[in-house]
Order: sequence, then structure tokens, then C-alpha cells
Amino acid sequence: MASGGMSIDTAVTMSASLEGILYGFSVLMFIGTIWALTYNRRMQDINRPLAVVAVLLLNLSTAHMVVDIIRVEYGLVKYRDTYPGGPSAFFTDVSQDTYVIKHAFYVIQTLLADGVVIYRCYVVWQSGLVIILPCVLWCSAAVTGFYAVYSCSQANSSSIFAKMLAQWVTAFFASTIATNLLSSGLLAYRIWTIERAVCMLRASKSNVMPIMRVLVDAAILYTVVLFIALVCFVCLNNGVVVVVDMAVPIMSIAFYMVLIRIAINRNAPSYLSTTHGISSGAEQ
Repeated sequence: MASGGMSIDTAVTMSASLEGILYGFSVLMFIGTIWALTYNRRMQDINRPLAVVAVLLLNLSTAHMVVDIIRVEYGLVKYRDTYPGGPSAFFTDVSQDTYVIKHAFYVIQTLLADGVVIYRCYVVWQSGLVIILPCVLWCSAAVTGFYAVYSCSQANSSSIFAKMLAQWVTAFFASTIATNLLSSGLLAYRIWTIERAVCMLRASKSNVMPIMRVLVDAAILYTVVLFIALVCFVCLNNGVVVVVDMAVPIMSIAFYMVLIRIAINRNAPSYLSTTHGISSGAEQ
């Protein structure tokens, strides 16, 4: 199935460049996140699971960036004159090892990021019933994502827009968008309702609303990127290559910005016990 928009080799080159810029920014935010997790805390007080997730996100982003660079080098340099059809044919071929590996990293990172949002939702609500639907959607994203990657590995020089792949990729995008929107919406709503319930007991200005705003901002940032990727894919536009590669560091950035905002609130003079439970839940 023919694709539109920019040429595939142009899209791959642009995606590697933009991903590199965002990756550098995500590394800086990772450093800020580690500071947020360790500043003025004893070793036993550090949230180790959260630190592990932050490190995993950085490692996955780094691995994806490395594979992307190798893929560009293979297509534009190593196999430029030997691969049948040239660079365009090489980058279109979804059965290439570099293509399969980089998208396996993308699926894993997406599931990790969505899983963290669902867990935060569970911690704040303290109810397993609330996260049943997000968990079902998460499982749907896992199945469709990994099957799409597997289908790519078994394909015979097919395009990502081929019918046998398109239905799984579309389902994956739709599932992860729904998971993120629902989980983030439930989380923000719970924080807002708790804030309203305790507002009369607090003498100082609330520190919870900035946390809710950054949670919503992070959710919107990630959702917009995924929605653009879905639209590009449905429209058979090669711009999906650029957007998906950019989504990898953006996932990390969205995760880091929440933790850094919470750290700033924790150190604010007006930080009170009534906001502590809410912030702790959002942080986890």
C-alpha cells in the first residue's frame, strides 16, 4: 500500500534528528528526577521502585536511540548501493532487524509508562475496581503491540501500511491512547475531589492543584503525540515515523516532569500534611 507525505528516507533522517534533541532533554530531566528522589532523603527513604522505573525509561530511550542511529547508518551508508531499491526500500522494509528491535523497545516503554499511570491511579483511589478497565486496555495494548512487532519480524519486505500490519498497529495506538486518557483522567479527578473536600481545613494556599495541572499537562502532551501518530498512520503518511520516534523520549519527559513538580511542592514552605498523602500517591 502506497504511503504519502514526505519520502521515507527523509522521514527517517528527520526522526533520528528530532529524537536525538528530545533524548538530550530527557537525560537532563532524568538527572532532575534522580535529584527529586534523593534530595534531603536517607537511603532507606528513597522510593526504589520509582527510581528503577526512571532508570528503565532512560535505558529504553537510550537503546531506541542507538538502534535508530544504527538503522540510519545502515540505510544511508552501509547498504545504500547494495540493497535492492536503495535507502527508500531499506527503510520501508519492516522485516529488518533494526526496525523490529527499535519498535519492540517502543512497545515495552509504552507499556511501562502506561503501567506507571495505572499504578498511580490505584494508589490515589485505593481501589482495585477503579483500575479494571485501564488494566484491560493495557492488556489490549500489550497484545496488539507485541503481535504487531512479531508480524513485522515475519513479514516479507512489507510496508508498515500493509493491511496485515495496519489493523494491529491501529489497535495498539487506540488502546494506549484510551489507557492513558482514562487513567490520567481518573487520577486527576480523584486529586481534585480530595482537594475540594479538605480545602476548608487548610489555612494556606493549596500545593495540590499545581500537581494536578502537571499531571494533566503530561497526559495531554503524551496523548497529543499518540493521536497525531494515529492520524498519520490512518492517513498512510510517512510522518508517523517521525512522530513515533519522538514519542519515545516524550514518554520519559512526561514521567520525569511529574516527579520534579512534586519535589518542588515537597520543599515548598506551605507544604502541609493534608497535601502530603495526595502528593505521595501521585508520586508513586
